[in-house]
Amino acid sequence: MSIHRFPADFLWGAATAAYQIEGAWDEDGKGESIWDRFCRAPGNIADGDTGDVACDHYHRYMQDVALMRQLGLRAYRFSISWPRVLPDGRGPVNEAGLGFYSRLVDGLLADGIQPFVTLHHWDLPQALQEQGGWARRETCLAFADFAALMVNRLGDRVRCWTTFNEPRVIMLNGHLLGSHPPGIRDVETADLVGHHLLLAHGLAVQAMRSAAAGLQLGIVLNQSGTHPAGDSAAEAAAAERAWQEDETFFLDPVFKARYPAAISDRTERIASSIRDGDLALISQPLDLLGLNFYSRHLIGAQGQVVLPPAGEFTEMGWEVHPPALRQLLNRMHADYPLPPIYITENGAAFQDAVAPDGRVHDERRSEYLRQHLVQLRLAMQDGVDVRGYFVWSLLDNFEWTFGYSKRFGIVRVDYPTQVRTIKDSGHWYSRVIAANAVEEG
Repeated sequence: MSIHRFPADFLWGAATAAYQIEGAWDEDGKGESIWDRFCRAPGNIADGDTGDVACDHYHRYMQDVALMRQLGLRAYRFSISWPRVLPDGRGPVNEAGLGFYSRLVDGLLADGIQPFVTLHHWDLPQALQEQGGWARRETCLAFADFAALMVNRLGDRVRCWTTFNEPRVIMLNGHLLGSHPPGIRDVETADLVGHHLLLAHGLAVQAMRSAAAGLQLGIVLNQSGTHPAGDSAAEAAAAERAWQEDETFFLDPVFKARYPAAISDRTERIASSIRDGDLALISQPLDLLGLNFYSRHLIGAQGQVVLPPAGEFTEMGWEVHPPALRQLLNRMHADYPLPPIYITENGAAFQDAVAPDGRVHDERRSEYLRQHLVQLRLAMQDGVDVRGYFVWSLLDNFEWTFGYSKRFGIVRVDYPTQVRTIKDSGHWYSRVIAANAVEEG
């Protein structure tokens, strides 16, 4: 049995997001977010669920920090609820909301856990949405002000910051497909929003660098990689087209100061909104890149995403194919001048329940994580500079439009009682962290 050892300074962590765990949706001066509003429209969320309470992390954060300590986590990635800090997106600071994050950071540091902050994980203040949201260029300036505020208040204790989590989801799910808030279905608006998210990222990085020295700044992108569904030349060509058209929209501007040539028709539609200097601002040097990976995309000859005829799938319907992580990392490493990479999300939703012995025996999740960690280490040996890994997720939580029907956590949450139970996968991950190594099996 092979044992894959990681570098001594490899950063082991777990990740969450504000709206998915905090609850306290309208307490202590917090403003309304677009998810607060979206969840109240009938039919948007499975079972009519909302994030109003979620995991009640706002009140139980020290209990959750204690769980992190028990697991041996070296780092914790979490996001800031923008409307909790700035209820209207701009204007007066809600000191009670900001104080929550300050206490959380202090609690983490007291237990030797490094805070790793994402500024925006999809929960735009509703007040800004009513002024045009991400389709309005002024929202980019508001985001930069928010970023500077957070660094001014927490930058003395938080070193690693990322601007956005998965801006592609905001662009596509929120503004093309309409399945996420604000529920818009418009092609031109979606591409305009994509540009503004990139611009907001660049402005925020600039603002944070001006606010404090010595920070590690980056962005978190979700990438799947595209693979031909079969052996034909047509499928191979279609998979490459899908990569160039779908997977590079954010990578190219950030790391090459240009939009992909393959989507020139899309950028022409929004050309009047792309000002001189925008791409230079978007592509300023970064200290880290966060990569979220769950599954690959198989592409048929007509460019369609297809499912393999056999294999293992998670409760989300996503194929389990760990070698795709190594392949993706090597492709990105070959194509882009990347900063050090952190795997900021990787995990799986499976059905699991508390057994008669009081434990949660989620062997499939442990195996998913094990196989992906092996492929990650192999990619590092190939020459890809990966500095850390954050499992998704620390806790079972509100899984967006799926409500509470999908569980990703290495810690089970019983929502009626808020009792936490470390799953077998959590105990397994704790042993990996302690050994700084994973067995190939």
